[in-house]
Amino acid sequence: MAEIIPAILEKNFDEIKNKLTFLRGRAKCVQLDFCDGTFVPSQTWPFAFGGFNDLDFAKIINEEEGLPFWEEFDFEFDLMVNNAIENFDIYMKLGPKRIIFHTKGEKELKDFEHFVDGLDMYVRDNVEIGLAFLPSDDLNTVARISHKVDFLQCMGIEKIGFQGQEFEEKAVADIKFLKNNLEGIVISVDGGVNLKNVEDLLNAGADRIIIGSAIWKSGDPVGALEDFQSLA
Repeated sequence: MAEIIPAILEKNFDEIKNKLTFLRGRAKCVQLDFCDGTFVPSQTWPFAFGGFNDLDFAKIINEEEGLPFWEEFDFEFDLMVNNAIENFDIYMKLGPKRIIFHTKGEKELKDFEHFVDGLDMYVRDNVEIGLAFLPSDDLNTVARISHKVDFLQCMGIEKIGFQGQEFEEKAVADIKFLKNNLEGIVISVDGGVNLKNVEDLLNAGADRIIIGSAIWKSGDPVGALEDFQSLA
């Protein structure tokens, strides 16, 4: 059975709170998208309001507060940012269950491999590390380093950092290829997912379905989320 994970891509911390309030009791895991305006053109919290100096962000990393409803959710962070490795310890202070890096975010994937190899065992035991790849990425390269991470995130769109993008059908073939060639691999899919293509993704073997605009822009977020959950 696949897991349905709502995604939140917001500039404003209050809007993140509002969406998490809506999701209480409706989803266990939530993906927070971090966009720095450099790695991708868009900006989300905290980068839209001072970066790491944002007041709410600073309170959390200084352990004065936690993320909203942190006791109720498992958070996964999608780091569409530069310097993700260098700032890993900062993101860890937010209390993630999973952290997702991007192939395009690291100049040399060897550096990413060395980073993962050097992680403290406590981190490796308690936080899942994922690697996201684009439809244009070389799947052989992705497959080669897949054993270094806990899961892969197949992007259904090429232009990341924006919700509501058109889905690229190649993602379905990519998931099938990886599932057929990498025994036991866990695959999330993110970007462009809707009720028209989600069954194809599930049939291809996707283990986790990340959904943003198909919920939030549906006009009926409760009904849309329930529709996806019923299919999984």
